Amino acid sequence: AQPKIQIELALSNRNQDLLRRDADIAVRMVRPQQGALVRRRLGPLPLALYAHRNYLKARGVPQRIEDLASHTIIGCDRDSSPFRNVGGPVGLLSRSFFGFRCDSDLAQLAALRAGVGVGGVQKSIARRDPALVPVLPGKVSFTLDMWLAMHEDLRGSRRVKLLFDHLAKGLAAYIAGQE
Repeated sequence: AQPKIQIELALSNRNQDLLRRDADIAVRMVRPQQGALVRRRLGPLPLALYAHRNYLKARGVPQRIEDLASHTIIGCDRDSSPFRNVGGPVGLLSRSFFGFRCDSDLAQLAALRAGVGVGGVQKSIARRDPALVPVLPGKVSFTLDMWLAMHEDLRGSRRVKLLFDHLAKGLAAYIAGQE
């Protein structure tokens, strides 16, 4: 609809500093706290534990939360913010709990799809991959709030405002189709 808008996508779990103009618009899984930001809550994004069916065939299906101790768990390395964002037990889940550690959601998803272990993933992404099987459904699930943010000085920029509104509409529709 707007062919002159240029998009540069920077995929990272790290929150870009919008005040320093590291990015014009950011999608965040935590409420933006900086005061000079325009922010819009898009809604809750449901996640749950999954594993590749070949992993479960080889290692067995966990029946209880305690069974996870004998499995390779895919999780964060140095960034514990995913636990803070979902209200998880940061003190109980130390870095050593994870047999595969990485601070990239995309790498964690690739490891999950490769059959490395059990990990958290957006339910809608997992549903699109028939090889991913829910682990402990109904016992372990969590949500992250998705937010869209931009520096307040960019409200006057037509191109940024158009893209912000387009992303807000599209991401809100994506979230609405989650459950």
